Amino acid sequence: MAARKRKKSTKRKPAAKRGGGAYARRRRTGASRRKRKRAANRFEPFARAATELGVFAFTALIGLAALFAYFASDLPDTAGLWREGGGPRVTLLAADGAPIMLQGVAQGAPLRLSQLPDHVPEAVMAVEDRNFYHHFGANPVSIIRALIVNANEGAVRQGGSTITQQLAKNVFLSSDQTMKRKIQELMLAFWLEQKFTKDEILTLYLNRVYFGAGAYGVDAASYRYFGKSARYVSVGEAAVLAGLLKAPSRYSPTSNPEDSGKRGRLVIEQMVSARFLSRAEADAAIAAPVLLAAPRFEAAPYFVDHALKQVRALTADVDADFIVRTTFDPRVQAAAETGLIAGMAMAGENLGGVEAAAIIIDSEGAVRGMIGGRDYAKSQYNRATQAKRQPGSAFKPFVYLAGLMRGETPDSQVLDAPIEIGAYTPGNYKDKYYGEVSLREALARSLNSAALRVQERTGRAFVRETARRMGWAGALTSGPSLALGVDAVSPLELAVAYAPFANGGFRVEPHVIERIETVDGDLVYQRKGSIVEEAAPASAIAETNDMMASVVAWGTGRAAGIPGYRVAGKTGTSQESRDAWFAGHAGGLVGVVWIGRDDNKPMDNITGGHAPAVIWREIFSRALPPPTYAPQRDDVDPIAAILHAGG
Repeated sequence: MAARKRKKSTKRKPAAKRGGGAYARRRRTGASRRKRKRAANRFEPFARAATELGVFAFTALIGLAALFAYFASDLPDTAGLWREGGGPRVTLLAADGAPIMLQGVAQGAPLRLSQLPDHVPEAVMAVEDRNFYHHFGANPVSIIRALIVNANEGAVRQGGSTITQQLAKNVFLSSDQTMKRKIQELMLAFWLEQKFTKDEILTLYLNRVYFGAGAYGVDAASYRYFGKSARYVSVGEAAVLAGLLKAPSRYSPTSNPEDSGKRGRLVIEQMVSARFLSRAEADAAIAAPVLLAAPRFEAAPYFVDHALKQVRALTADVDADFIVRTTFDPRVQAAAETGLIAGMAMAGENLGGVEAAAIIIDSEGAVRGMIGGRDYAKSQYNRATQAKRQPGSAFKPFVYLAGLMRGETPDSQVLDAPIEIGAYTPGNYKDKYYGEVSLREALARSLNSAALRVQERTGRAFVRETARRMGWAGALTSGPSLALGVDAVSPLELAVAYAPFANGGFRVEPHVIERIETVDGDLVYQRKGSIVEEAAPASAIAETNDMMASVVAWGTGRAAGIPGYRVAGKTGTSQESRDAWFAGHAGGLVGVVWIGRDDNKPMDNITGGHAPAVIWREIFSRALPPPTYAPQRDDVDPIAAILHAGG
């Protein structure tokens, strides 16, 4: 039987049997590729977005960098945070530690937080930046709140600045309300937060912020309003100071005490809310009165100029900011300023176009007050220290002192009559002569011919030596006119030469600087006493003082007398009344007053016994404390004429 033909199967063989391993792999690879393609298609929008975002971010970074560079291009130099204007900052303090105010502006001595009572910084933080110790330089919550309030009000009603931002603005920036300035403020605030500790930032802020009335810094403000350092302010006083920061003029305790009080109470309530005070402490602070000090003298420009010149000389090799303790006494300076005005008015003479200078030092040469001219705004020329003018008869006490040291006595006799010394023939005031007189009367009446005779019999060389030992600065003529004060001297130099009359006979060095420190507390300069040497025996000094007391008691200087004080002094008038002087001492202070014209033209018959003596009296009657004893007039010559002679 024939074989049957096998029918071809239509079933596909398994891949393994088809010998198709490569085929299977190709199928799997294709499937994977298709899956990957489908996956890639799904993520393509995200990839494209990421790419675009990256480009945008890169572009934004470049833009921000450019913007940062733009805003930073004119940022101020932060290398010297305490310095303004590129040079060292000098804080001048009076002898009592109070800041000296110049042209209505005062910078207080820098105080660290450790030197202040806790309630001072706490009062400031309570109303200015309660979260100061918890932010990084800016407070986003405060900024958002301020934006909302200002948007609702349609005007700037609330600020969102932190203390750090305020410091950045006060120290480095203007007060312009612009976006650029605000961004720069933020940049500087972040820099400050990185550069300094919180305590350091708060210290800087308290020492630099403006409290009104020309006072910069909490110490200057405390002196301005309360007459004491910020170290000693009460809670209520601290609240008043903190309240000033929002609006110094509106909340000034001197001009707006009611608003200031309300603001101070608000600050205290904020301190309670911030848990700086308990309720009981707050109630006690509100109940306690806040007493304002009488306004202090606020302008001593001639003294400040002179002091700064000395500071520059003493700190030439030191690169730092300085705190300078001076010899300045605000009370004496105020007396000088007021006394000059009063004396000019009371003198009753034609003083139009006449300038004036006055210097007050103590018996050790410390300058306590200084007037260099009648109006600093018109002329900064300091006549008290720079003007060299002839003192006239104010030189005569040195002549009589020399005579006393050579054996004369106040009762020694001398002839007062016309005199010729070679070609030199000086005369007395109004050509009036008194014949034989005592040395006391000769000085009291300022008799020229008698003084010349005392000088000639004592010896000119010894008179010159005596004047120099007393502290006379500058040249002295060798001619007979020496006795009549023809050698030019400044008011300060004459006061220094008179100082031994007030201290028992010791020459002194004049000075305005007691101590200089850097703001970090490093000592730069400390004065080490000012007594140079003995200038004259105490007995001769006492006798000369006794004679000068007669000048004021019944002589040419009667207008300088102060009830209750023994005033010893001497008048002086140069030729043709070009210069008029009174120099003297009382109560431990030495003072010299000069008036004259800058062009050295003659005045209208003005002598030292008139306007200068009156001005001196008005200054010293204010500068000295009230007398504690009755006037003593045992030096009065009962037979001496009381007519006012020239000086």
